[in-house]
Amino acid sequence: MEPILPRLPADIWTVPYAGSRFPGAATVADQPGLTAGGNCQLFAYEVLRLFGLTPPPLRSSELWDDTDTTVRVSAPQPLDLLLFNASASAYGAHVGVWAGDDAVLHLCAEVGHPTVWGLADFEARERYRVLVGTKRVTASGAAWGPGGSKPP
Repeated sequence: MEPILPRLPADIWTVPYAGSRFPGAATVADQPGLTAGGNCQLFAYEVLRLFGLTPPPLRSSELWDDTDTTVRVSAPQPLDLLLFNASASAYGAHVGVWAGDDAVLHLCAEVGHPTVWGLADFEARERYRVLVGTKRVTASGAAWGPGGSKPP
């Protein structure tokens, strides 16, 4: 796979952190995409969509438990989702996108806009010190309907 970071559109780097814009939020249903900002999950999912993947609109613990459209993997590959937290719990975990070569693309309140950290950068912060695990999206665009709703 070609490197991910150089293939991202320039405006992705200016997306503001907006904690109230998360998967399933009314603000996202009213204004999809990242123009009004997003939290870590919304940002990561939109990045995956740029590369043709369609992740489910799940919060962290739901994502970790999901087996319909994602699988847990032991070694990350580009476009896999990494979950970080202060403990091994997936509840409230921070989500980033593995970009390869110890590079995790993510959006956090601390920085305020998308950035790339290595695994040691996460370990150095109490709130992100534990890598809960890695998930790979296995579903294509047909798995989820408009607005992220699962088809009947």
